[in-house]
Amino acid sequence: MYLRSERNGDSLEIELAGSWRGPDLPAIEAELGATSLAGARRVVVTIPADVQLDLAGAWALRGWLKQAESAGASIEYPGGKPGQVELIETSLPKGKKHPLPPTSSESSFEPVSALGKQVTRRIRALQSALAFVGQAFVTFLRACTSVRRLRPASITRHVYETGITAIPIVSLIAFLITLIIAYIAAQQAREYGAEIFVVDIVTVGVLRELGVLLTAIIVAGRSGSAFAAEIGAMKLNEEVDALHAIGVEPHEVLILPRVIGLVIAMPLLAVIADFIGLTGGALLCKWLLDMPLPLYLDRVQDAIAPTTFWVGIIKAPVFGLLIALSGTYRGLQVRDSSRELGRLTTVAVVQSIFLVIFANAIFAIVFWQLDI
Repeated sequence: MYLRSERNGDSLEIELAGSWRGPDLPAIEAELGATSLAGARRVVVTIPADVQLDLAGAWALRGWLKQAESAGASIEYPGGKPGQVELIETSLPKGKKHPLPPTSSESSFEPVSALGKQVTRRIRALQSALAFVGQAFVTFLRACTSVRRLRPASITRHVYETGITAIPIVSLIAFLITLIIAYIAAQQAREYGAEIFVVDIVTVGVLRELGVLLTAIIVAGRSGSAFAAEIGAMKLNEEVDALHAIGVEPHEVLILPRVIGLVIAMPLLAVIADFIGLTGGALLCKWLLDMPLPLYLDRVQDAIAPTTFWVGIIKAPVFGLLIALSGTYRGLQVRDSSRELGRLTTVAVVQSIFLVIFANAIFAIVFWQLDI
């Protein structure tokens, strides 16, 4: 016997007995099916302390009580709802509620509510990004106390992967873009007999802006996406959690070497892009304007101010820092699926390019105010 029941008007009082476990389910369900719920408006369930109740028995009891609720009865537990029933109810997905259609006053505030949600989401995203940057900075300060914590071997590897291996594509793009700009400038300057100023345009444009900016955009698409994809894959494979489990700080192992490596590699790539760009300008001036190389070099020296070269070089490590932080930050945000990995990798590239161009605009304003 698994159930004792007693009628008291419109109340049905039941008391469990015996063992309510998986092997006893057929007999339990038979007794529950034989207990009539007709006319019951109140069901009182008592579970003595000696009753052995597991999840299978709790599931059968809950199903029968749901039938009583559907018939209009209220359920009461004088001794409190058993933990097994609570566990089942909290584990089951909640049914979706269908809200009533909004009234005219509610619908009029819907755009305001959507705007508020967007603002709140943006503020939280900004707070998360600032927290990441702060943690990376604190990790760098801690790592500076020991050369071993800076991981020079890992930094060297990232300098090679983000810098040395990027030299061919950076050189090619710098050469082609310089040729295009020099060709257009030469076509326009020829109408006014000012072909010599093509050298000024190429020299100042490449050293101050184009060399470092083109390099940063290429590196953002090449290395920024790689950082996001590598760290995102590690998140999906739970390798980052494994680092936490063995007591290793992921920021020190994954973030810091990539950031330092790219900050070191960017100025080197910028110098190479400048050299290749000036070389491309010299070739076009020789081919299109029939300008001798000594004359080109003399004009380059006249066009370069003492700060022209350093303006571009100062930008390079800042651009590298922005690209590395953006790529690693988005990689750490990857959750749940490979689709999220692809989305955040794309976000990392777009965000890196935006930050580079925005920072370049800030530099332009600052240098203009400083008359540099």
